[in-house]
Amino acid sequence: MDNYSFPARFLDSLTGEPGFNRERFINEHLAGSPLTSVRLNPFKPSSMKINTQVPWCAEGFYLDERPSFTFDPLFHAGCYYVQEASSMFIDHILKNIRPEKEDAIKVLDLCAAPGGKSTLLNSALQSSDLLVSNEIIKTRVPVLTDNLTRWGTSNVIATNNDPKDFTHLQHFFDVILVDAPCSGSGMFRKDAAAMKEWSEANVNLCHQRQERILADIYPALKEDGYLIYSTCSYSHQENEDILDWLCKEFELESIRIPIDKEWGIVESQSDVQKAWGYRFYPGEVKGEGLFAACMRKKGDTTGTSNYKNNSQQKLPANELDIVKAYLNEPDDFYFFKVNDDWLAINREHKESLNQLHRSLYIKKSGVRVGKLAGKDLIPDHELALSLAINRNAVLSTTLNKEQAIQYLRRDNINIDVAEKGWSLMTYEGHALGWAKLLPNRINNYYPKEIRIMTQQVL
Repeated sequence: MDNYSFPARFLDSLTGEPGFNRERFINEHLAGSPLTSVRLNPFKPSSMKINTQVPWCAEGFYLDERPSFTFDPLFHAGCYYVQEASSMFIDHILKNIRPEKEDAIKVLDLCAAPGGKSTLLNSALQSSDLLVSNEIIKTRVPVLTDNLTRWGTSNVIATNNDPKDFTHLQHFFDVILVDAPCSGSGMFRKDAAAMKEWSEANVNLCHQRQERILADIYPALKEDGYLIYSTCSYSHQENEDILDWLCKEFELESIRIPIDKEWGIVESQSDVQKAWGYRFYPGEVKGEGLFAACMRKKGDTTGTSNYKNNSQQKLPANELDIVKAYLNEPDDFYFFKVNDDWLAINREHKESLNQLHRSLYIKKSGVRVGKLAGKDLIPDHELALSLAINRNAVLSTTLNKEQAIQYLRRDNINIDVAEKGWSLMTYEGHALGWAKLLPNRINNYYPKEIRIMTQQVL
C-alpha cells in the first residue's frame, strides 16, 4: 500500500478528528499486516498457547504469528474465537456498567453476525442472564448460530429480524448493543474491499441507516437500561454526530467509561451534547479502527412489558425422561419440542422465550438435544458442543490431532474401538461432534455444512 491508496478525500475528512495523527496513521497502514488476536472461551479452558494479553479484555490475547485456525481442532471445539482486539473493548464497557446486584439481565446484540461480540457478551454473563443474538441479514444467520453453538452456553436465543420487529418488545432489554453497519474505514488494513467502497456519500448513507436502526430499537430498551453503540468507522458523522442525535432525540445520558491512558484509546466528546466516545486508531492501540460509546436511557412513565404465558407444552413423560438423561442438572432446564426436535433452555428463560416467539423469527434457542427414535436419542451437534451435556450418559472417543482433522473433514476414521453406538468425538477432552460406532466401521456425523473443505499446507 502507498499513501495514494486511500480513497479520495478520506484523509482530509479525518483532519481535526480527536486523536488523529495523519503521519502515524499512514505509516501504520504502510507497515503491513495487523496483529492477530484471539479471545479464550472461559467455559472451555484449553492448552492453547497464548502470549500478550489484550489490556481491556481478560480473555483476549495477541499471537506472535497467525496460525492455521482451520486446522486447529480446539478452534472447532469452541475453545477460543479469533477476534480483532479493539472489538473486545465491548467487554470492558459491559463489565463497567453491569449493576452490582443479583438480578438477572437480558442483553440484545442487534447486528450480531458472525458472532464475535455475541460470544464476548456471553462470556461476561451468568447462566441466569439471557442473551438474544439477532442478525438482520438472513444469509448471515448460519455462521452466527454455528459460532454460538461452539461457545457451548444454553442461555442464548438467536433471531433473524429487522430492528423494527423489536417494537413489540417494549422495555424488554437491560442492555442493547448496536454494532452498527458503517462505512468500514476502521478495517482498511484488513479488508481492501472496504477501502474501494468508501466515499463521503456512503458515510452519509450509513449515518441515515444508523439513525433508523437506533430509532427502531430504542423502545425495546428498559428505562435505566444501557445502549452500547459501536462502529468500525472513523467518520464523525457515524460516531460523535450519532451521539449528539441520540441525546437530542431520546434524551439519553452519556456514560463515561474508565480507561487507562497507556492503552492508547482516544477519549472524545460530541460537539453539542459532549457525550463521551472512545476512538481506536492503529498505531495508537494494538488493534484496528473502532468507535464505541455507552448511553443510559433515563427513567420515564411508560410501563414495562409484562406478557405472561403460563401454558406448558404437553410432552410425553416417558420421552422427556429419556431426553433429560443427556443433560447435567436437567431440572434446571425447560424442555420443549420444535417439530421432532427436543430442545432445552435454562428454566428461568421460559417466559422470555415465549414472549420472543410471539414477536420474532427464532433460529436457535438454548441447546438442541436431538430426536427420539423409539427409546433411543439421535443426538444433535448442538448437544455435543454444549456445556450442559451429561458426559456420563454418552460414549466418548479420544482422537489425536491427525484423527481429529480427519473427523472435521468428514473423512473416514480408522481407529480400533471396542464399544458400539453413538460416541462423542473428543480432542484434548473437548467435544467436536458425534460419530456412530458400528461393528465394521465408524459413521462420521460431523455436520457437512461446517466441515473443513480446504487442504492443509504443510
